[in-house]
Amino acid sequence: MTISIGHRAFGIARPGNILLLLIAALHMLLAATLLATLLSVSSAQAADDTCTGKNLMIELQQKNPARYAEVVKEADAVPNGKGIFWRIEKPGLKPSWLLGSMHVTDPRVLDLPPYAQAARDSVDTIIIESDEILSEKKAAAALLARPDLTMFTDGTTIEKLLSPEDYARLDAGLKQRGIPLAAVSRMRPWMIASAVSLPACEISRKAKGIQFLDQEIAADAAAEGKQVRGLETLAEQLQAMAELPVEFHLKSLIETLELGSKMNDVVETMTDLYLSGDIGMTIPMLKAVSPDGKNEESDYASFEQRIILDRNKIMAERAAPILANGNVFMAVGALHLPGEAGVVELLRKQGFTVSTVN
Repeated sequence: MTISIGHRAFGIARPGNILLLLIAALHMLLAATLLATLLSVSSAQAADDTCTGKNLMIELQQKNPARYAEVVKEADAVPNGKGIFWRIEKPGLKPSWLLGSMHVTDPRVLDLPPYAQAARDSVDTIIIESDEILSEKKAAAALLARPDLTMFTDGTTIEKLLSPEDYARLDAGLKQRGIPLAAVSRMRPWMIASAVSLPACEISRKAKGIQFLDQEIAADAAAEGKQVRGLETLAEQLQAMAELPVEFHLKSLIETLELGSKMNDVVETMTDLYLSGDIGMTIPMLKAVSPDGKNEESDYASFEQRIILDRNKIMAERAAPILANGNVFMAVGALHLPGEAGVVELLRKQGFTVSTVN
């Protein structure tokens, strides 16, 4: 059955839908792995490493100072919303460290602050979300081991799920990114969306073999003989995305394509917030840059629960016995850190003292 994801099926399409922006912003490790897979079959890869996005918060402050003030107020109320680097302490242990990462290849992100680099160099053990990213073979095996999580295995294709109009839009959007539609026709919508949401500059750098932040941290540590531990498997990350309704993923895919160049602006704004340590402003910002600040609250709640909150618990629980030895450097996505149910607060409940490092 064809499902229309345009204006007729869901009312006025909202290109700034908080959900699709979150998918683009999170850049989970599985999305980066997918991107490498897609690029390996791509016939035309992007060649420009220059990112062209603009900071939407600057624009919001200039055009709508009242709304900007609301965003700042909401961000200030987020527990542990300031800072991307944290010190983890417990009596009798060497200190450990927690870095909120951004899973991108942007050189500004890869350039760790000196104090964070020094901490990484000093530890015995590195923790990342999934140690399978150290090996392309392991990452590929994770994708192949559960084809039902990434592909339609019942003969369904993306063409059968979209209206002719949306299918043509998808074809055009993929061509702009150097990805042949035939290569992804049986992929689940969220897999395709994770690729088309990235700016051309990010795709270009990934095609040239540049590692994203977590990957670089892990690879350097392994080369130095340090122990590298993962908190999740790629299959578990894939499962989290696959459990969300296909209708949600289809809507997000089409809205991602409709965003066009604005996606560059969203990623640039997120990057600026990350570099300034204003992680708590990420979600309020994403809401604010949506037209009229609208978003699907019920969908967002499901997305937040499965993709962020559930995984926060897993990360904190699995990290605890490793952190119990001290002298650890832990890097997980920055959006997992803030909030009452964020990793920082969960580690505190386990008896650790967790404080920001400026």
